[in-house]
Amino acid sequence: MSYKQDKSAAINKLQNYIDSPEKQEALYRRTLVIVVLSQIFGGAGLAAGITVGALLAQDMLGTDSFSGVPTALFTLGSAGAALLVGRLSQRFGRGSGLAAGFLAGGIGAIGVVVSAITNNILLLFVSLLIYGSGGATNLQARYAGTDLASPKQRATAISIAMVSTTFGAVAGPNLVDVMGRFATKIGVPALSGPFILAAATYILAGLVLLVLMRPDPLIVAKAIADEKRKNKNILSESNTNTLTFNKRGIIAAATLMVLTQLVMVAIMTMTPVHMGEHGHGLREVGMIIGFHVGAMYLPSLLTGILVDKIGRTFMAIAAGVTLLSAGILAAMAPGESIILLTLALILLGLGWNFGLISGTAMLVDSTNHTNRAKMQGTVDVMVALSGASGGLLSGVIVANSSYATLSIAGGILSLLLIPVLIWSSTMKIKVHA
Repeated sequence: MSYKQDKSAAINKLQNYIDSPEKQEALYRRTLVIVVLSQIFGGAGLAAGITVGALLAQDMLGTDSFSGVPTALFTLGSAGAALLVGRLSQRFGRGSGLAAGFLAGGIGAIGVVVSAITNNILLLFVSLLIYGSGGATNLQARYAGTDLASPKQRATAISIAMVSTTFGAVAGPNLVDVMGRFATKIGVPALSGPFILAAATYILAGLVLLVLMRPDPLIVAKAIADEKRKNKNILSESNTNTLTFNKRGIIAAATLMVLTQLVMVAIMTMTPVHMGEHGHGLREVGMIIGFHVGAMYLPSLLTGILVDKIGRTFMAIAAGVTLLSAGILAAMAPGESIILLTLALILLGLGWNFGLISGTAMLVDSTNHTNRAKMQGTVDVMVALSGASGGLLSGVIVANSSYATLSIAGGILSLLLIPVLIWSSTMKIKVHA
């Protein structure tokens, strides 16, 4: 078949979806299934590697002075990959962009294993940077389900992707010991075992997207939007007004996700340190962080429904109030009280969940097919960098003041969401299809 015939067949296939709402709905549901499958694999790859990254660096370097380097490199790699995945998705489709990110993460994980075998520190650091691509892609996959979703389905689609990540994220750390024994059996360092799992799961996630996500939902959504624009013959003046509103909506969505990420990471990072100073062991720390991570992801389905039914702004404000409550409770809780600290970390995770899902839905609403994936990648870069900043600044604040000061400051900072949301809503909202 010639190139012209291939192109003609592709156009005809797209036209079939443009002309059939039933086919659009079927593709939307199929896309969600593919996203769920890829997120389960991706979550396992993310959690397995992060669990032992610092330990591997400590073992290879012979000191714990640089044990924080893996997290820093992972975050930096995630930020760069978020930008690239967004641009690749915008140009070539959601499946191609996400597959590239996951496959790069898998290659990075393989590099980590090779660096452990050869005891090559430089290769370890470069590989960890590339490995960060998987984390960024895992987060960006939440957008894929929204491409063909109606405005009233978008937050629910986002939440389905986030819940799916939980299954892999829970399984990954629990397989660390198993993979360590497997690594030993095949003659490689035990700490590289989880990265063998990460390589396999990231590559599987990439292949699932590359092979199964056809036709691509973003490409179909672009074709549908172009057809609607052509039929309605939208006036350029109305387009200009829409773009003005979009800028406010994008700023509000980005501010919401950046602030919730900053506050959550800052308080979460220093809680284990705070607990250690009050005599709590790893068992108690692990339990509290487990509850926190559960609160970050498990309520997602309910949150998505609430965001779609009650509204983005209401749930965004709820995110700020919940984070404030978490900060106050964390500050006031006696260091010896496991129950109150657990409740504070649950509220912290829940506030993050409200903020990320409502912010993601707002961002989708405020963009159109010409800039959606690209803008999503750009905003996720800011989210990744805000998390890194929160982790770094939290230590400085606690060192010069206290955990209580950090918690109160984080809670108050989250209230900045409210004036931004009020400002963004001063213009009439127009939701993009």
